[in-house]
Order: sequence, then structure tokens, then C-alpha cells
Amino acid sequence: MWRSLASNALTLFIVLLVVVSGLLAWGREEYRGPGPLADAICFRVERGASLSAVSRALQEQGAISDARIFRIGADYSDAGGDLKFGSYLIPPGASMKEVLAALTAGGQSTCGREVNFRVGVASAQVILRELDPATNRYVEVVKYDPETEAAPQAYLDVVNESDLRFRVTLAEGVTSWQVVEELKRADFLTGEVTEVPAEGSLAPDSYEVEKGSDRAALIGRMEAAQAQILAQLWAERADGLPYETPEDALIMASIVEKETGIADERPQVASVFVNRMERGMRLQTDPTVIYGITLGKGVLGRGLRQSELRRETPYNTYVINGLPPTPIANPGRLSIQAALNPDDTPYIFFVADGTGGHAFAETLEEHNRNVARWREIEAQQGAEGAGGVQGE
Repeated sequence: MWRSLASNALTLFIVLLVVVSGLLAWGREEYRGPGPLADAICFRVERGASLSAVSRALQEQGAISDARIFRIGADYSDAGGDLKFGSYLIPPGASMKEVLAALTAGGQSTCGREVNFRVGVASAQVILRELDPATNRYVEVVKYDPETEAAPQAYLDVVNESDLRFRVTLAEGVTSWQVVEELKRADFLTGEVTEVPAEGSLAPDSYEVEKGSDRAALIGRMEAAQAQILAQLWAERADGLPYETPEDALIMASIVEKETGIADERPQVASVFVNRMERGMRLQTDPTVIYGITLGKGVLGRGLRQSELRRETPYNTYVINGLPPTPIANPGRLSIQAALNPDDTPYIFFVADGTGGHAFAETLEEHNRNVARWREIEAQQGAEGAGGVQGE
């Protein structure tokens, strides 16, 4: 009898062992195998959320198949207490192990909302964007001008979310005065900027910042970035350029920046001005004259008058020889590179061609024909003024 009981108990134990082993193998496969998520989602971990709450939310949103297995796997790997607050992109088919890694890796959120404070040449814009998990691209939620418009409710509803990310973007060609003035309107920054940085000393780029970051410290980052770019490109400059210092190159780069927004044209535009300097010609460029009027404090908003083209200022390159005394804007890397490595061309003239680009010429006769074509285009478009003509 006892032998029979022992045999039955052993059989039951073996069966239980097989069942448990099967369950463990199944659980391990569920934990490590592809998950049920068909489309990517942006999953938010609330501040202080428990592992149980996160597990349930993941199952409810279809990111995992079983909250209990997720919790067991997290506890087994000693990661159950390492959940990081924020919003995280969970890709399609992510395993529970991969989901856990995403939620415990730390660092910045990988999806969610972002505020981009963009300082443009004409004005600033506050752009609230949200990552679309399906395309992994940001989509615009709301946009407004902080100088002329009140913050929309959609912005106010999320601006205090603790995982909201912020960045400040400088467009190429903005002036230092514009940057300082616009940053005063960035409500997520703190502190004052007591002095306007030297013109040209700020690198146009996108800077990620923390809420409450100091404005002066951000300006310092921009200055350091521009100094690094200029030093690197100055060391890689072409031979025989008519610049005595890196500052001269920065001045030229700012002129190139204001003359064309087409990246591929910048080395050609730079070649025109270098050729003029080498021939002892005046630069004769409207953007420098405009800077002499505005000193970078806003946009002129109208065409230049003949009296302004004749007036002698340190920035009127129709009157002075050589470069103006300072840059006229903050040039981007491509314009600095163009100034220090211009194309080798015979051109000394250029004029707008009606497509957003320019027509280049070696002789005054050819240039005059290009100007005539531009005048015809202006007439057809009903445009007024003579903007875009160089070296008439």
C-alpha cells in the first residue's frame, strides 16, 4: 500500500514538475518573444507609478499580453523599481523584455510633446509638436507668435507637464539683437541677458534646454558653438583668400547668408564677393546697407531708397571699400564654409532669376541682360522695387 502511495506521489510530482516546467517555458517565451503590438504607441509612465499600475496600463493599451508575466519578469531581473518617469516610444512587436528596457533605460523621453521656440529673421514662433508613433515624425499641434498672440489654450494645457521637452532654434541669418529680444518672450527660460552678444557670434542651430534654463547660459552655449565652428573651418580654409582674420571670414559669411537662402548657391555667391575684393571693386550689396540703417534691430520692411544707397555709413558697401566693420547677422555653418572655401568662378555680378536663385555673370554686358530679364519677371509678377540686383 505504502509503495503504491509513494509511486502515485512520485508520478504526481513528476507531472507537476512537467507542468511547472512547461509554464515556466511558456512564460519565458511570452516575456522574451514578440509582443502583440501591431502599431507603435507612445506610452507614458506617470511620476511615482507602481510596477503593477504600469503593467496593467501596458496590457490595456495592447503593448503586452499578460501584466502578471511582465511583473514577474521585471521582478526577476531586479528592474521592477527602476521605472523612469516620461513618455516612451514602444515599437510594433516589442517583447516584454524590450518594453521593460525602454521604460527603465533612463535619459530623456523618446516620444511625447515638445515645445520648439523658433527665432526667425522676421519673428519668433512657439511651436508645440507631438510625436506620431506610427510615422516616428513630429506633427504640429499649435503654433503662435509670442509677440503678437496670446498663448493658445492647447499650449497652456500642456506647458506644465513635467515630461514636456523644450528646445530653442535659431534660424540662419538672425541678428544678435533679435535673439536677445525674442528669448525674453520664451516663458520657459529664466534670467536676464544684460548685453547683446557680438554680431555673428551665435551659431544658428537647435538647442535642447531644460525648463527654467538661464537665458545667459544658453547664449553662452550659442557663442561657444559658433567659436568652435569658425575655428574648425578657418583651419580648413582655401589658400589665397583676402581675409586677414577669422572675423573677416565671419563678416563675409554673414553677407553670403543674407544674399541667398539656397545652400548650393552659397559658394558661388561667396566667389563673387571674393573676386570683387581681389579686383579692388566695392562689394555693393544691399544687405549691408540695410544693416547700416537698422543695426540689426528688426526688419527694414521696405525697399532701399536711392538716398540710402548714396549715404556714407560704415556698412554702405556701395560707398566704402572692402568689408563692413562687423558681421551683419549670425551666419550658419554652410555660409561660413562657403566664405572660407568659395567656388573658383570668374563671376563678379549676380541678380535674382525669378526662381528663388540667382543668375551669375562675368561681364557687365551679360549682367545687364540678366537684370533686364529680372525686370521682366518683376513686371509679370506685379512686383515693386528693385530688390536682388547686385553691382548695377
